Amino acid sequence: MTGQVYRGFLRQLSTGNVVGLLLPPYALSDEQEMVIGRDPSCQIILEPHQYTIVSRRHAVIRPLHSLRNGLAHWEICDLSSANGTYINGQYLKGCHKLQPGDRIELGQGGPEFIFECPHYNPVPLTPPPTPYNLTAAGKTPLISAGAASYQKPDSVTFTQLFPLASTGRDLTQKAFLIPGILTVVFVVLMFAAVGQSAVFNLLLATYLSGAAFFFVYQLCGKSKPLWVLIACALCTSLILVGPILPLFILIFRDILPGKLPNEGEVVSAASLFVRMFFGAGLMEELLKALPVLGAYFLGMLFSSPWRERIGVWEPLDGILLGAASAVGFTLLETLGQYVPEIMNNVTLQAGEGQLLGLQLLIPRILGSVVGHMAYSGYLGYFIGLSILKPSKRWRILSVGYLCAATLHALWNATGYVSPLLLAVVGVLSYAFLASAILKARALSPTRSQNFATRFSGN
Repeated sequence: MTGQVYRGFLRQLSTGNVVGLLLPPYALSDEQEMVIGRDPSCQIILEPHQYTIVSRRHAVIRPLHSLRNGLAHWEICDLSSANGTYINGQYLKGCHKLQPGDRIELGQGGPEFIFECPHYNPVPLTPPPTPYNLTAAGKTPLISAGAASYQKPDSVTFTQLFPLASTGRDLTQKAFLIPGILTVVFVVLMFAAVGQSAVFNLLLATYLSGAAFFFVYQLCGKSKPLWVLIACALCTSLILVGPILPLFILIFRDILPGKLPNEGEVVSAASLFVRMFFGAGLMEELLKALPVLGAYFLGMLFSSPWRERIGVWEPLDGILLGAASAVGFTLLETLGQYVPEIMNNVTLQAGEGQLLGLQLLIPRILGSVVGHMAYSGYLGYFIGLSILKPSKRWRILSVGYLCAATLHALWNATGYVSPLLLAVVGVLSYAFLASAILKARALSPTRSQNFATRFSGN
């Protein structure tokens, strides 16, 4: 066997219903492990936008130097993937020592590989036979990462008893750690604020709006500094309490036909829509877009990478900043106008005004995902798109502005007519936002770095 090459390969047999892709062989290293997944850091990278059933870090193949002649074998271990790994049709639990001809499937119906090892000449092992964990899914060898130590099938390791010892470092990379910490913080603060309705409402509204925005942020999948997003929301709030708002009201509601109907005033459906289109849609969407445009011009003053971190350079930037601007608008409008009006006007029984204010606050804040965030995020998509395609800038901005204003006007107008129609418009608005996010991710220059949530993978 002197001079004979001993190398393992993975040859892709199928793409898991993904058409138009090549099936290349992958040479396995006999010195370092190779991770298979959609993440760009993997050694075997599968197209992230095609193989959605595959997790970001789905499985790892490690070399085993357990033979007398030093030749390598390999084992495959599942990395807690969402859809599992299958060896020869059997669900893999833990690790499995690969044999020539083994078929590896990443998720049921996912891409399939076959393990090949040219010039394979099995050599008897000197250690005792590998113990197997007999399960309904098949035999799974209990071999450690280095394959030098063996453990009994019923043994329990320290990290199995105390998972934090082995997974603690990974927690900061997962999307559920920071929200969990913030939830605990807000719960403690809200307990401390019981009896102080203004403070309690502020904490609850901030938490709910943050959760709604986090949902949009995860769907977008692009990192944007938290302080930039908070600054955008604060800018919108300051605009609402500054001298710009009266000017907007003068233009859109006094000069243009955007006067909102008074309480008890009867208007036709067509007239109501026109009023809402000018007085709410065009006015408020332009107002919320000002911080997004400001971020773009501010970013132009800096050099890379601050230019990209602060400014708007693609549709995903516009969506994130537009949604952040909507958070500032919703918080100030809800806490500064609607809730105080309810609490001040209701004089029936002690505490009833606070209860009605709280009942109004919760649906208004949660509804911002299909309301203000949807309209502003959708317009933000067009702002970012106009930057990618400057020759068509005004056409793109005009279409986006009119669409966002129309959705906004429909939401406000149907609120006077029927809750059922309101729900339909809300679903439609969210569909517009979701479609814009998907298109923005496809157009993104940083597409390979996108961490967007996929419900079929990690």
